[in-house]
Amino acid sequence: MPYRSGVESVPGIPEPGRLAAWLAAVTPARLTGIGLISGGRSNLTYRLELEDRVIVLRRPPLGHVLPTAHDMSREYRVLSALAGTDIPVPAPVAFCADAEVIGAPFYLMSHVTGEVLRTREQAAHVTPEQAGPLSDLVVRMLAAIHAVDVGAVGLAGFGRPDGYLARQLARWQRQWELSKTREVPGYDDLVRRLSERLPAPGEGTLVHGDLRLDNMLVTLDPRPAVAAVVDWEMSTLGDPLADLGLTLMYWTDPGEEDWLRITEGGSVTTIPGFMSRARAAARYAELTGRDLSNIGYYVAFGCFKLAVVLEGIHARYLQRKTVGEGFEREGPAVPKLIERAHRVLDADPSAGVP
Repeated sequence: MPYRSGVESVPGIPEPGRLAAWLAAVTPARLTGIGLISGGRSNLTYRLELEDRVIVLRRPPLGHVLPTAHDMSREYRVLSALAGTDIPVPAPVAFCADAEVIGAPFYLMSHVTGEVLRTREQAAHVTPEQAGPLSDLVVRMLAAIHAVDVGAVGLAGFGRPDGYLARQLARWQRQWELSKTREVPGYDDLVRRLSERLPAPGEGTLVHGDLRLDNMLVTLDPRPAVAAVVDWEMSTLGDPLADLGLTLMYWTDPGEEDWLRITEGGSVTTIPGFMSRARAAARYAELTGRDLSNIGYYVAFGCFKLAVVLEGIHARYLQRKTVGEGFEREGPAVPKLIERAHRVLDADPSAGVP
């Protein structure tokens, strides 16, 4: 007999009754509603309304999932490890490995109140006096993640820091071959250049893998603060400069708004009062003491990584397996990222952050 809950199905949760039955073993509160939280481009996030509270569900995307990608157990593990530390994260609630419940493994976490600032329009109310501290929070949070004592929080063995960048380069090439929908000019040459200039192995830390302002829930009053860092799907132990390079790749300066329009409205980092990309890099160096003389390579690597990620999303969009709006922009962004990576590698390293 099929389960019944009285809650309508949504893409990614085709039989809410099964979810409601599984939830009954986790919480006595009855499931009363499900809603997709928009904005994410990879794993899907849902708001679950219970009789007594709201919680959040995360599951992999629909359609073909690449090997080693979208591991819900890893996300849940890092949230569990960081709960109660100086890194604010949603509190983990439960993990489900049984794909029969909603069609894939998933986990539950607490609902955190905060704003997601993804576009200039969403940040129109942010004053210049708030924007400066807000931008500093992004850099300080990245530095704090890289300072986590992984052994103390139970994340020893969460990744293999030795040879991290070489493995990442190989991994993302494999992902490209599995998901590419067309030939993109400059891709093969970019892989060659990144391989030839691969930095020597350095230190290993916890890395978020995709830290940017819109992967944080923030509050602004009485002063800017981070309520939670979210979207840990690419976290591991690795090179902190690779993490920084990706953050700087997203960090758009005024006048650059049109180079990569993954979201409508340009980048929040261009609002008045937000620190520049160069200042953000310098601030990270001040906080960590790390040498950023080769940061251009890591920014180019970040462009390469995001290009592969977006090509995979574009493939799911062509298969009509995406959920939400705006996915038609991902495909055109891929060649722009490849081109920008080449420009960054061409730049004079002594000229500062590209």
